[in-house]
Amino acid sequence: HTLRRAKNANRFIKAARAILPYPIEIISGVEEARLIYNGVAHTNHNDGQQLVVDIGGGSTEFIIGEGFAAKLCRSLQMGCVSYTRCFFKDGEIKQKQFDKAITAAEQELELIEEKYRKMGWNVCIGTSGTIRTLVNLCQSEEEGVTDQPVTLKQLKQLKKQCIEAGHCDKLNFPQLSEDRRPVLCAGLAVLIGIFQSLRIESLRFSPAALREGVLYQMEDALEHADIRERTATSLVTRYDVDTQQALLVIDTCDLLFDAVRKTWKLSNTEERNMLAWAAMLHEIGMQINSRGIQRHSAYILQNVDMPGFNQEEQDLLSTLVRFQRKKIRLQEIPEFSQFDSTSVTKLICILRLAVLLNIKRQENVVPDLDIEVSKKNLSLTFPKGWLESKPIMAADLLREQEFISVLGLNLEIN
Repeated sequence: HTLRRAKNANRFIKAARAILPYPIEIISGVEEARLIYNGVAHTNHNDGQQLVVDIGGGSTEFIIGEGFAAKLCRSLQMGCVSYTRCFFKDGEIKQKQFDKAITAAEQELELIEEKYRKMGWNVCIGTSGTIRTLVNLCQSEEEGVTDQPVTLKQLKQLKKQCIEAGHCDKLNFPQLSEDRRPVLCAGLAVLIGIFQSLRIESLRFSPAALREGVLYQMEDALEHADIRERTATSLVTRYDVDTQQALLVIDTCDLLFDAVRKTWKLSNTEERNMLAWAAMLHEIGMQINSRGIQRHSAYILQNVDMPGFNQEEQDLLSTLVRFQRKKIRLQEIPEFSQFDSTSVTKLICILRLAVLLNIKRQENVVPDLDIEVSKKNLSLTFPKGWLESKPIMAADLLREQEFISVLGLNLEIN
């Protein structure tokens, strides 16, 4: 959540990469919710639909799912750290502060409460540290047993005990760790607000959450069940993408990618996949308007929920389709930490050429090409007489030479 919100997230990640020997990916709130559910679903068996709630430091995730499928995912801007700063920043605990925090949580929940209550659930499950602590405290008389559900009545009793303490430094619960003490009341207020808005009767704790969800997704990826492929396919259906045209562009992307991959040092897996998904979805904005389709497509890919894609992957797809045609504005290409900037410009080049060469939207139009490549040069040689017979395509390719030069690449047409 912090890196989703921070303006200097890229600068932080660059510094962190020098210390941590692992890639760092920022995921959206909805993707975080899906992964949390993934962890819960793989470690808890429940019949029917279940509601999963995860209160974090700055955001709270809500998921309704059944079996292994998350049906409804939302992430709201409320958490134990942010609410501590807003309502309990001096450590004082008063009835008025609690009421304000609970009301603020209920106001945030107005965005989703009707839809969630209408969908319904058989069991409610809470995850992660804040809820674990609250469940422990509500069941203190049972020596910290957390397999029994917690009710709103118990939460309100805990709230009363906190108010009687008067200050977070005086919260002397044996089960309460030092790092949880300052944020306990804010987390409690958020959970009470959730209970009241969603009319939850009881909640039980699950030790599995985001971490386990990521691990199970990694296992799926090793078995080649890439959820990103399912996401891209569902978007094609949802936005009624012309699949025949998308496949023509994908085929030409593959042809160009194979020719340039080694010289341009492109990844044969991740960057090839991203290029293919961009080609599949490059006309997703057609439903809005065919004019400026590159802008409409980029907007959708930037803002739609895309399970399986982290934030940078979504940004890259949006960037690729944004510059599939017309002028390229380098200043609008974001800075990536997961993808090399020179690789991004070369992927843009490949997609642009694939889109242009298939502009007639017909099979067997693109002829056999001779492709030669160097570090900053791409040469396309067409069969003798082919360009002469297609003067408009020839003119388009000449204009494309100028557009692509902005990327620091030289396009030769023979």
